[in-house]
Amino acid sequence: MLTVSSLSIQFGGTFLFDDVSFMIQPRDRVGLVGKNGAGKSTLMKILAGLQEPEEGKVHRSNGLTIGYLPQDGITQAGRTVYDEAITAFAEALALEERIHALSDELTRRTDSDSEAYTKLIHELSDANDHFARLDGFQTRGQVERILIGLGFTQQDLERLTDEFSGGWQMRIELAKILLRKPDYILLDEPTNHLDIESLTWLEDFLQNYDGAVVMISHDRAFLDAITRRTLEISLAEIHDYPASYSRYVEMRQERREQQMAAYKNQQKQIADTEKFIERFRYKATKAVQVQSRIKQLDKVERIEIDEEDTASVHFRFPEAPRSGRVVFEAENVVKKYGENAEEKTILRGVNFAIERGEKVAFVGKNGEGKSTFSKILMGKENAEGQVIIGHNVSIGYYAQHQAEMLDPNATVLDIIDRAATGEMRTKIRDLLGAFLFSGDAVEKKVKVLSGGEKSRLALAKLLLEPVNALILDEPTNHLDMRSKDVLKKALLDYNGSVIVVSHDRDFLQGLTNKVVEFRGGYLKEYDGDIYEFLRLKNLDSLKELEAKDKGKGREEKAEGKGQKDEGKSEEKSTEKPANTTLPSEQLSTQNSTLNAAPPLDREEKKRLQREARRVERQIEECEKHIATLEGEVGKMDEAMNAPDFYTAPNLKETLAKHEAKRKELEAKMEEWSALQEELAGLGG
Repeated sequence: MLTVSSLSIQFGGTFLFDDVSFMIQPRDRVGLVGKNGAGKSTLMKILAGLQEPEEGKVHRSNGLTIGYLPQDGITQAGRTVYDEAITAFAEALALEERIHALSDELTRRTDSDSEAYTKLIHELSDANDHFARLDGFQTRGQVERILIGLGFTQQDLERLTDEFSGGWQMRIELAKILLRKPDYILLDEPTNHLDIESLTWLEDFLQNYDGAVVMISHDRAFLDAITRRTLEISLAEIHDYPASYSRYVEMRQERREQQMAAYKNQQKQIADTEKFIERFRYKATKAVQVQSRIKQLDKVERIEIDEEDTASVHFRFPEAPRSGRVVFEAENVVKKYGENAEEKTILRGVNFAIERGEKVAFVGKNGEGKSTFSKILMGKENAEGQVIIGHNVSIGYYAQHQAEMLDPNATVLDIIDRAATGEMRTKIRDLLGAFLFSGDAVEKKVKVLSGGEKSRLALAKLLLEPVNALILDEPTNHLDMRSKDVLKKALLDYNGSVIVVSHDRDFLQGLTNKVVEFRGGYLKEYDGDIYEFLRLKNLDSLKELEAKDKGKGREEKAEGKGQKDEGKSEEKSTEKPANTTLPSEQLSTQNSTLNAAPPLDREEKKRLQREARRVERQIEECEKHIATLEGEVGKMDEAMNAPDFYTAPNLKETLAKHEAKRKELEAKMEEWSALQEELAGLGG
């Protein structure tokens, strides 16, 4: 159990927490919420034992294990992804090596009647018992399952961690935490580094996790799916609500309304009492009643209203200068990476156009080219094909890692002062105030700012020049709930064109009038906002969009051919026809549609279907074989735990058979993974 007692901590002379206490039970699911800078990450570090409070204590039960994932700052190097992840099982790996060494020694020795031989048998028995308790026989399978669930491919497992970005390195660290299975998992903004498919997998994992989970997240849907309790940090206090985020918002409002009603009622009673006292204070006939009312008033326990933290970002984008009708047009864009470019082609001859005033959402899995295509449109990335920027188009760009590019040794004021020109120089402090940087906060250095503060500063910098086209790549990462809402309102009021890359369904709802899906190197366009897109895709959440790719074969078996045919009909009726013509003030006839994958001829489709059915049959046979082998190995493991196992006359043969079966099982697991990859390549 984790207990916080009378915790207090200050930062810059201001209390982050002032005498707060709470307890987290072994199977709690807790969401930690509050505005940026309220102290959420600081509290996480204190719970994890990485920072000591100024006053108060954190009590942890004996033997309690904690896994903590910070927002950033994780780096690994020198190992493959698989080798780094399996370090989570350091004890089991060392024990496995010892078991193999003992087994080899027993098979070589001939002095089976000696005391030394008996001692080795006992040592091997104890090691196997301990290994079984650590679930050591399943370590390799668990590592692969967790890594693939978090978005790594089979090929990625053999790549060096040095080759991966910070976000992917955070996934490796998250995998290690999940593999260790600590009593308490503490996650600080885990969704910032996950695409929707991985987010779906993590939701399922955490919902069924045996230990406690405490998380900071600005993803409403993620919080609602996992948490059953919400701790709100507000004005140095912690308010505890036994509910998930959405219900907590309602309960908080209900609580304030009840407090306000009780407060107003009490204030009226107090005013009436004071009025009676003042009216009859000097009348002898009322002296007893007056004294009674005075004593009664002194005993009243005054109702206090919870202070409400109403600080938030308030801004609007400058008026957008008028651009031409067509803002961006891309024709036959191809993007390849690496020496073997054919294997690393992420955009395969796509066409795209956006008109003045349109607001478009880019959605799809990580690695499908959303951010790359955004950079290609504004000329920050080279590609084959043609990209035309329309007449009088000025672009504002907010990158996914823009905040990390700010000068860490500059102050908040320096960052804005360097970027401001003309009349904007006179409005620097007003602009910073709108983004919650006021007073001494403008003198803070960038390196001490929280993730949310850096994001707000980068957005403030974006406002210094009026633009008529915005490209925003994951703008809501590190923003708190209220800041996200205000940013969304500012974008809704903005009269320029917007492209936003995001996996945040709540943020996208009602914001865009077109959704572009990136999938398999191609783009597909849907009119309407994110929920219209989901309806057209026959999905009930954005996360199912990306889970559908890997689960397609299973869904078709479960739902039947009828729904498959229906889905084809619906897709056919909702997709726009190719080669739609758009009028343009600067450009002649232009292709504005997003092209789907080039259609396969009938024979090729039949061939792929036959191949997919063949691979599916092989997978089924492989799964049956794996189940049989797991049963055999399991029976052997049980037998090895018997007290008299290591005194049996056929010990050497049994140990050799166990090792052979274990290796056969590992080989079958590798074969199963290869078949799954082959099926995915066939579109199954």
